[in-house]
This record gives sequence, structure tokens and C-alpha cells, in this order.
Amino acid sequence: MTESELKLGINGLGRIAKLTLWHHIGRKYFSEIVVNIGRQVGTKIEDVACFIEKDSTYGSLQQYLYGYKSKRLIENLDEKSGSMTIDGIPLKILRKVRNPKEIPWRENGVELVIDATGQFADPAVPADAPRGSIRGHLEAGARKVIHSAPFKIKDKSAEMPADTVTTVMGINEDDYDPSRHVLISNASCTTTCLAFMIKPLLDAFGLESMLTASMVTVHAATGSQQVLDRSPKTGATDLRKNRSVFNNIILTTTGAAKTLSHVIPEMRQIGFIAESVRVPVSTGSMIMLVVDLHDETEGRITRNRINEIYKDAAAREKRGYLMFTEEQNVSSDIIGYPLAATIIEGTETHTRTANLSFDLSRIQGLSKAVVSQIAQPIVRIPITKVVVYGWYDNEMGSYTAMLGDQAVRVADFGL
Repeated sequence: MTESELKLGINGLGRIAKLTLWHHIGRKYFSEIVVNIGRQVGTKIEDVACFIEKDSTYGSLQQYLYGYKSKRLIENLDEKSGSMTIDGIPLKILRKVRNPKEIPWRENGVELVIDATGQFADPAVPADAPRGSIRGHLEAGARKVIHSAPFKIKDKSAEMPADTVTTVMGINEDDYDPSRHVLISNASCTTTCLAFMIKPLLDAFGLESMLTASMVTVHAATGSQQVLDRSPKTGATDLRKNRSVFNNIILTTTGAAKTLSHVIPEMRQIGFIAESVRVPVSTGSMIMLVVDLHDETEGRITRNRINEIYKDAAAREKRGYLMFTEEQNVSSDIIGYPLAATIIEGTETHTRTANLSFDLSRIQGLSKAVVSQIAQPIVRIPITKVVVYGWYDNEMGSYTAMLGDQAVRVADFGL
């Protein structure tokens, strides 16, 4: 029995779309799932089923859900209707159109859609745009659309539309207003992990104590990279993404800092730098977060205190989104880990405190007369540099599981 009579639509069948399908097959909240691929896959419906069933990273669907005693879950394949049943959940595959406004959601009774193609990130593009728009799903019959990536508006002068919102479950999910928002961004895997690393520190020390912050994500390979070296596309500016993902550590970029400001608005007041390095693993990533904190009492910000902050935050997060460990993990240990947006590696938390000296006489705008009346014009302020490591499964265990929670929450509010 499913928990809802609602049908879920998924646009795309890439990494996040396929694993989202796995998640909801196992969760059994939605009564039926309709996946739009928009093109023929292989030669028959059995080829689609084979792609859904097997995964090079997570193994087979049945073993992922039920372990080594499992049996095949896909049955009742029908080429004409593009349908099958997976573990009792009806699944329909649409293989004709790719433009969101032309996808027959209405005809298939779908009101909630997860767009996992990554192709329609701009919510300001009108529904009838020739190359498609995320708003096209609304015209095609959906009432709510969840985007499995950050929104990106190409027109820098345009504002984010009022009917959109970016939320991370467990951080700012209450920002979603079901009466107003129809397009919901689930942010990114990196932003999700980062938010759970930043928020406990903000709650503990306050915005005024966080001076600067920076992060580097050591990130698994993604589908945007190349298996073997190839020539760049016309107009390409980043030539490194065309180098072999098997053989290289590749410097790239991340929009995590910008997206984080939509999830935790206070971060707009803090100097923040976010960088990314791609490494040749299939999934399992980590963030190295560096924060400069000021506390009036020198020596109060210690490694133990930082770890206690995360332990307490993890204990209060009853859904398991934040976890703390003092085990010595490697990236494969956290693959498929259920629900954890972030796993703090407590053994690697580090702090160093130093006194930063300010000569008040050199501060612009402060008159010499005022400075002359100060007995000690040299002020020393204790600044503590904090380094925290957080693991995340950038595919199934972290991001897709929380995307699933997002979909169920939106559905629970009613469409």
C-alpha cells in the first residue's frame, strides 16, 4: 500500500533521476511514477528496464532495497504503453517529447514533477520558450515542480521570481509557502552538505563572531566530465572538463557559496569563498570548511568545543540529516549512507588561535585626537581558525534521499 494516491512525475533519467526513482520505489509514498525520457532508449522497453535495474555504483535495485536474498523486482513490461511494475509500483515511461510544455503530465494525472535533467535551471524563462523552460511543466499540467539543482537566472538584472524558493530540508524548509511557491529548488549536493556544516557554527557563535569562511569540496566525478580527452565545444572556456576523468585531479568551480546565501541569508554578510576539485571516484565527496571565528575570551574555541557543537546539533536533528563520527572514514564508507546530508569527521577537526593586532592610528576615519586619548592604541584580538571536514554521498545517500523528503513534504502540504 502506498501512502498517497498522488502520482509523481520525473523528467529525465540521468544519475539523480534514476536514483530518485529507486528512492521512491523503495519508499512507496506515491501510487504511481511517470518518467519522461523524451527519446527512445535502446530498441525496446526491456532496455529501459535493464538500465533502471542495474547500477555500476550501487549495484542492482533489488539488492540495494532488500539485500542478497532479493529477487528481480521488475515485471509486467509492456512495449506499447511503455509501462512496467517495479516492486508493486506502476511505472510509465514517456519517450516522445523533451520540451517540458509538451510532456503529457495532465493526461497522465501527474501534478508533482521533479525535473532532474539539469537543462532548465532558469525560472525566469517563460513557459513557451522555444528551447523549453521549467515553467513548461506547469503549462503541461503540473501544479508544483521541484528542480534537482540550483536555480540560475541568465539575465543578471532580473530578480528571482516570487513564486520560486530554494530550500534544504532541515535548514530552511519552512521558507516554502505552498500558497505562493510553485517552483522549488532543492539546491545542490554540495550546498546541502555545506549548510549543515555552517548552521551549527552560526547558531553557536552568532553572525558577529564569524569573520570569514572558505571551503573546498573534493568532489566525485559527474556526468558533465569526459571519460577520455576530447576537444572542447565551440566557445568553451573551461578546458579542464574535457580531460579524462579517469586520470586526473581537475580544478573546477562550484556555485555552493551563492546558493548557500539563498538557504542561509546571513551568509551574505560574510566573506565566503567556495572552490571545487574533481577526483576520479564515482561518488562520495567531502568538504573542507575553514572558518575564522572571534571570541572575546581567548582559548574558548577549542577542537573539543567545536566537536561538541556538532554532536549536539546531530542529536537534535532527529531525521538523521546531520551525523557526527570519530571513526576514521574513507570516501567509500559513506556511499549510500541513508539520509545523512553531512557526516562530520570529528577526528580531523582542528583549531588554532592567534592574536591579530590592530593599530588604531591607521584606521581610516578615526581622528588623531581620539587616538591620542587611548592609552593602548595597539589592540590585540584573538582569532581562531577552525577546520572541519564533512563527508557526503553526492548521489544517492545524501542528495537524492533529501530530494525524496522534499517531494513528500510538498505533496503532504497538498497541491
